[in-house]
Amino acid sequence: MVLTTKQQQFLDYLTERMDDEGRIPTLRQAAVDLGVSHTAVAQLMTQLEKKGVLAREGRYGRTIRLYPDYAERPDERQSVRRGRELPLIGQVTAGLPMYAQQEWEGTVLVDPDIFPGDSLFCLRIKGESMKDAGIFDGDVVVCEPRQYAENGEIVAVLVRGEEATVKRFFLYTDHIELRPANDAFSVMCYPFGDLLVQGKVIGVIRGRHAEFDGKGE
Repeated sequence: MVLTTKQQQFLDYLTERMDDEGRIPTLRQAAVDLGVSHTAVAQLMTQLEKKGVLAREGRYGRTIRLYPDYAERPDERQSVRRGRELPLIGQVTAGLPMYAQQEWEGTVLVDPDIFPGDSLFCLRIKGESMKDAGIFDGDVVVCEPRQYAENGEIVAVLVRGEEATVKRFFLYTDHIELRPANDAFSVMCYPFGDLLVQGKVIGVIRGRHAEFDGKGE
């Protein structure tokens, strides 16, 4: 099946980004890189999918595969490049907690070989209270869903059902401590009923690599 000039250029762009960064760019980042609209990129993605050059699997945590050798049958293709799409859930403050947002802000593409777990989700960090743990303002943390934590683990915690924060977790006989990784911030102490662990932080996507696409489907 023959690709148009624009479709081939877009495929070349996706392939190059996958080779360089190990993941497929988001629609938003592709639009910026190519100087076109978000809608135009979405249309090109759909066209490549219809022509069997690209495959998207699943609704959430979606996997995207590129098939550069599009002239061959799918079961004969040897070169497959993959990216996994994880939900970006609101914005968690690393500093003073902010109001927890339950709706997706978009999705983040990650390498499925690095993040293979089930039901993973992402949170964008605001603030510098975890900088000594290598988590900076604007980073995205990848979380494994959990409702418990071991002492010393970095977790996303819901405070009093409304506020969310990312801190190190420490359990004591009469309270829980959430410790920052920055001496400029104070340790926060809470009774057991005030906190709900949301997930364990298992990875960080730094600054400009923390690209996400629109609203969740």
